[in-house]
Amino acid sequence: MSLNFPEGFDPQPTLMDDLLELRPLTLDDRDALADAASDPAVWAGHPNKDRYRTDVFQPYFASLLAMGGCLVIVDRLTRDVIGCSAFYTDTNAPSRLSIGFTFLTCAYWGGPTNRALKRLMLEHIYALSAEAWFHIAPDNLRSQAATAKLGAVLMHEDTMDIGGGPQRWKCYCLTREAWTAAQSLPSRGGG
Repeated sequence: MSLNFPEGFDPQPTLMDDLLELRPLTLDDRDALADAASDPAVWAGHPNKDRYRTDVFQPYFASLLAMGGCLVIVDRLTRDVIGCSAFYTDTNAPSRLSIGFTFLTCAYWGGPTNRALKRLMLEHIYALSAEAWFHIAPDNLRSQAATAKLGAVLMHEDTMDIGGGPQRWKCYCLTREAWTAAQSLPSRGGG
């Protein structure tokens, strides 16, 4: 998957807060990320449910590395690699900056981690753009709910190839204004 990011956008920054460090994915992260991905529950809602298997994960890791927008997620307290996420552009609308290819180990579900992760990534996008996009598999209800908790709105469904061939995706948009408004609400859990 070849990505063309808008001028002025750094797709592989190092971003940090008190909980997380996001840094560019490197070949040296392969074993730690494979370990984080090794639980079948992590992939239960994703289109490729076998990604916990090493033989399936290794080609996926190679594609993440080649993408040029992937960040590894590190717990700042333990220094453990707990997942990854990526900036990418919509193949059907290349000017749209998107966040996806995200997974977290199950121990980090339902708490503040996803919101902290998205806050870091969204603030990076919003420095250049007023919108961030998310593409979620129709049967991945957990990710759809988490994305809606951020303030994103389902705009449409589309068939896109964002790696792995053409698939149907639910396309959510989160504007800077909606994100700001959602931040003023009391936390509703892991979103």
